[in-house]
Amino acid sequence: MSVQNDTPKKLPVPPGMSRRHFLMALAGTAAFWTADEFAGWRQAIAAEAAQTYTPRYFTPDEWRFLEAATEQLFPQDETGPGAKALGVVGFIDRQMDTPYGRGGLWFMSGPFREGPANLGYQLPYVPREIYRLGIAGADRYCRDHHGNAFADLDHPTQIEVLTAFEKLPIMFGETLTAGIFFEQLRTNTMEGAFSDPIHGGNRHLGGWVMLGFPGARADFMDWVDQYGPAYPLGSVSISGETA
Repeated sequence: MSVQNDTPKKLPVPPGMSRRHFLMALAGTAAFWTADEFAGWRQAIAAEAAQTYTPRYFTPDEWRFLEAATEQLFPQDETGPGAKALGVVGFIDRQMDTPYGRGGLWFMSGPFREGPANLGYQLPYVPREIYRLGIAGADRYCRDHHGNAFADLDHPTQIEVLTAFEKLPIMFGETLTAGIFFEQLRTNTMEGAFSDPIHGGNRHLGGWVMLGFPGARADFMDWVDQYGPAYPLGSVSISGETA
């Protein structure tokens, strides 16, 4: 008679790859988040996302700009929390030290030309460079036109400035436009507000609760054919955090 072994099996590491690099490559896949041996990882990631965040890339002045600007783009109101309460700037800061922030996801050699999105990334700057140059240019513009850095302006003036960045042909240096910087900031703000909390934003799932989004539940089959009734289960993160 055979004895069944209920001990969770370790996922095999491909030949020629260290276990560390294997786990890094696996993170984010279904296999990672459902494997029993990674329960500790899930808990550690969730705990790290909940801690008070220390900036890794942005300087204190850049952080002040981002906290003020993202809160104007995604303000707290009667419908729910704003960018600051959701940890959006921490999310953006984390992204700057990833292949995305460093431009590792795109072909970054010239020539650089304007073109449609289906032709791929066309800018000479990676996201972390857009922020560094853009924030410096934005604060310089604010001092020249309003006498203070962006974070020190009153709220109506901050909105006026962001509107100018979005719509007017303002240059931050020779090749970076205010419009490109504004779109980068707006896109990352929305991502930080509504991403899974394991990435540092959407703190306490506040963005998902605002939308009524159920999150990373593995099975919705009981509700697929039920039209009309409100979905009764709250939001849940990949890590297991619930709202």
